[in-house]
Amino acid sequence: MGSEVDEPPGRAESGDSAGNVLILPTSVERELDQSDESLGALGRPFDHRSPFFMGLTGALGVGVAYVLFRGLADISSVLVIIGLALFIAVGLDPILVFLVNRGLARGAAVCVVTLGFVLVIAVFVLAAVSPLSHEIQTLVKNYPKYKANIAAGKGWAGKLAVKLHLTSYLKGKSKLKIPIGGVLGAGKLILSLGVATISVVALTIYFLIALPGVKRMWLSLIPRSRRVRAELLTDEVFGRVGGFMLGNLVTSLISGVGTYIWLLIFGVPYAVLLALVVALFDLIPLVGSTIAGVIVSLVALTKGIPVAVATAGFYVVYRYLEDYLLNPRVMKHTVKVTPGLTIIATLIGGTLLGLIGALIAIPVAATIHLVLEEVAVPRQNQR
Repeated sequence: MGSEVDEPPGRAESGDSAGNVLILPTSVERELDQSDESLGALGRPFDHRSPFFMGLTGALGVGVAYVLFRGLADISSVLVIIGLALFIAVGLDPILVFLVNRGLARGAAVCVVTLGFVLVIAVFVLAAVSPLSHEIQTLVKNYPKYKANIAAGKGWAGKLAVKLHLTSYLKGKSKLKIPIGGVLGAGKLILSLGVATISVVALTIYFLIALPGVKRMWLSLIPRSRRVRAELLTDEVFGRVGGFMLGNLVTSLISGVGTYIWLLIFGVPYAVLLALVVALFDLIPLVGSTIAGVIVSLVALTKGIPVAVATAGFYVVYRYLEDYLLNPRVMKHTVKVTPGLTIIATLIGGTLLGLIGALIAIPVAATIHLVLEEVAVPRQNQR
């Protein structure tokens, strides 16, 4: 009589001709038995559910996530430049489509748009170099006189210096000293801004040429069953971004022309330069025209306080008209967002990315609004 023995689960039993019970090895035991004569038998597989293995896997996952986030933080400035260039290219794409529909090749249309952009920059530089160089020379020449008048308490600047107790400081300084560190810091800032500007321009031109290919690559990542709808949504996003850019350019042109006419009427110097500055700053939603208005009002002080006050009032009125008449109509027909959402998006974008965030906030908000309206809301209505 044989004794009963508990067998491990998973083993198969079989009998031989003598009636004895044979226990067949499991697949795992067969793998363990397959050994190399020189290296020895294989051990049991590692238990993936052991606390050590689970903890090691979690720690490695945290480390990889940290490296990824750290890498994204290190290249955040590069990502901002790429995103800004792509945003500008998408905004200018309707102009390219218009030119292409008129028979131009896309490369020729890109050349036309690029030449127009370069022409605008050249006009701005030509308008700015002469007055700026003249004012710098005048400041260097008349600095001793200005300093003596302010130290003596003459003029509104001298009275302000007396109230702030700066006259003794000015009398004790015979030369205008600029810290070396400030010069180096300003040089680094100018260099970085120059490199960033050149990078944005170069990437914008590249994206203008390659935008159809970028769009095709993006759509190729979408499942085939959803590709048609994704293409329609992408075209709508491109249309809204382009509409925002064109509408913003229209309002900037209006502000620049209005500024030029106003300054000509009152004889404020550097009318062309100031008009270009206002048009440039007006591209920034909400705060752009206000900053430009302050700059123009300060320059208008050269014609007296009444002219400066009148200029400030002009920009207050224009600000009201732009915020409540121009922008709502433009945004309603191009970006299709409400004025309240425009203000909220601009504040959030400006807080996160500064001026660049304020510039791209409205198109981003319009994109999110479109996705919610066309994707999220219909799905919720079907439940």
